[in-house]
Amino acid sequence: MLSWVPCGHGTTPEDPVGCRGADVPGHTACLAHLADAERDAYLYSLTPGTDIDHSGTTFTEPLLDALLDALRDPATGYPRLGDARFISATFEGNAEFDFATFQGEARFRSAIFKGAAVFGAATFQNDVGFQSAIFKGDAVFQTATFERTAEFRVATFQSGAGFEMATFQGGARFEEAAFQGNAGFEIATFQGGARFEETVFQGNAGFESATVQGDTCFVGAVFERTATLGPLVCAGRVQLSGAVFDSPVTLSLAARRLECRRTRWSSTAEIRLRYATVDFAHAVFEYPLTIAAEAEPFVLSYGQPMAEQALADAPDDGVRVASLRGLDAAHLVLADVDLSGCLFAGTVHLDQIRLEGTYSFDRVPPRTHWRHWYPLRFTPRRALAEEHHWRATRPAAVRGWNVAVLGAGHIGPAQLAPVYRALRKSFEDGKDEPGAAIFYYGEMEMRRHDRTGTTRAERGLLRGYWLLSGYGLRASRALGWLAATMLLTIGLLMGCGLPKDSPKQEATGTVPPGGGKVIFEIDKADPQNPTGDRFTGERFDKALNVTLNSVVFRSSGQDLTTTGTYFEMASRVIEPILLGLAVLAVRNRVKR
Repeated sequence: MLSWVPCGHGTTPEDPVGCRGADVPGHTACLAHLADAERDAYLYSLTPGTDIDHSGTTFTEPLLDALLDALRDPATGYPRLGDARFISATFEGNAEFDFATFQGEARFRSAIFKGAAVFGAATFQNDVGFQSAIFKGDAVFQTATFERTAEFRVATFQSGAGFEMATFQGGARFEEAAFQGNAGFEIATFQGGARFEETVFQGNAGFESATVQGDTCFVGAVFERTATLGPLVCAGRVQLSGAVFDSPVTLSLAARRLECRRTRWSSTAEIRLRYATVDFAHAVFEYPLTIAAEAEPFVLSYGQPMAEQALADAPDDGVRVASLRGLDAAHLVLADVDLSGCLFAGTVHLDQIRLEGTYSFDRVPPRTHWRHWYPLRFTPRRALAEEHHWRATRPAAVRGWNVAVLGAGHIGPAQLAPVYRALRKSFEDGKDEPGAAIFYYGEMEMRRHDRTGTTRAERGLLRGYWLLSGYGLRASRALGWLAATMLLTIGLLMGCGLPKDSPKQEATGTVPPGGGKVIFEIDKADPQNPTGDRFTGERFDKALNVTLNSVVFRSSGQDLTTTGTYFEMASRVIEPILLGLAVLAVRNRVKR
């Protein structure tokens, strides 16, 4: 239903409404169907800044030029309009609004531009709406200024759409718009944010050197042939969740946050970022995709670095990945990014992820902490954000674990052990054995604390393995236990393992009466338990000799008491194991 009184010219039985153009005030016909004298009188009555309503009117080029000439400001030589309503208007030829100033609202909803729509250097001081407009020719908005909200929702641009150097001082809304040709927003400025939800870009979407002061929303947008997106500066978030990229694309973005939840890439892609925190949860891609941090400002096509004043107050601490949950990481490459807050649980094929350049994970709390009455010190290593969350929520958690991990959910050791295992395999495949060893330690820690998938006996073995050698990765711990065991063995041997005196051989025999063959039996007396001073230098030397030989499975040949013999047997089992654990730990730390 029309919100204005239609002209009604040319009614027929098939079309009882006829012309739908709005009546000119004081007349019963639209501007296109007024008599020449009446049209001239109406145009003569117009002054710059007058409100006009020509909704539904069909404009030829001469008719539009006559209307704009009547509104031309003598001081500037350019048209100046108040409220301008061109709702459902049809522009048969080119619609040229170059340098026009729209002081009031500019309404072009459902308008049809059959030729070029030219708004070069136009100024929109109030809201502007192109909802459901159809641009069959080029749409040119170079250096246009939008001081309030600009709405192009459900607009169709059948040829190229140029918004180069345009300034949107309010919000810019292109929801469900369709750009069938190239869409140019180079050097455009969006001071109130830019919204492109469900927008379809069938050609290239050019945003080189564009600046957005608020958020940039491409939720559900479709990029069919876009080769590059950016470099773009966004002071807020760039939202690409649910967007679809059908062709190879390079995204160059400087923003505080990039959201790509359930984004789909149907070809290769490279995402180069500055400042941003990236959320890639449940993204879908079957071809190589690279997320890389840029250390310096992006260089534009004409060789100059891109200005980043919109992010002047943003912390320049690198690019951070917030979540990789739910995606298939088989083709994912991360370069020079911060993974200290990244959520990995639920990532598919995490063992095939590639990490390049300089990357970082979170660490366990440093220094010694006191839990109740005993000290607690964590082995320095990398730790996932989800482990921080789990440990921080445990009863009697020590300080230092990160309690601000967002979105971790109910993740425990049972879920984290496979994550550490997958990351370990990724590092092993990359021939980084020391890096793999760190994640192996995390995997063992999660298995030791898992009370659902690990039996009590297995947890006991893991606890012993951890105490003795840090899962075969802490040589100092194994060597410490070895030294302690050797000292204990020496002390025990000196105390009760070495006999009082070394037993001497004795020969006994019987001489038959009347002579004959004498038979001797040679034997040793049983070692006697020591008495008196047991801790002498001589006894220490003997005990050290026995202990050192025990480390390498050799017998010292030293006579021992019965108790000492059992001590030696025990040390010949325990001490070589501890030595082997120490050697294994050194190997795991240095092997490449």
